[in-house]
Amino acid sequence: MDNLTREQRHKNMSHIRSKNTSIEQSLRKALWQKGYRYRKNYKNLPGSPDIVMTKYKIAIFCDGEFFHGKDWETLRDHLKDSNNSQYWISKIARNIDRDDEVNKKLNLMGWTVLRFWGTDIKKHPDECVKVVEEVIFENMLEEEL
Repeated sequence: MDNLTREQRHKNMSHIRSKNTSIEQSLRKALWQKGYRYRKNYKNLPGSPDIVMTKYKIAIFCDGEFFHGKDWETLRDHLKDSNNSQYWISKIARNIDRDDEVNKKLNLMGWTVLRFWGTDIKKHPDECVKVVEEVIFENMLEEEL
């Protein structure tokens, strides 16, 4: 797939951030402009969601396509031919499983979990905000009942 040395790959990987990524910042900015307030990387909940709207019990994750396995069947087949394929396949499969576990834990605690792919946030941040607004509206309706 690529011909990077261990040192080059290590340097590349060390620059991948887990907090305050550009996709998180983009979604947060769009939410803030609409007047929504939130907490960042909320450690009091399983999975430390990227954005938490405590008032509405909404936990939002901004997932990168590679590390969270978007189109996993296709990606896994592609990775089989790459360097260190077993490492990447097991790492991403574990991330997918962990995401599912976190979703279940949060749902059992009464939280609504939203997960957005990075490309969706980059291309259509307003659409992502609309999804959040729909959940807020649904939650408010449920509270009234």
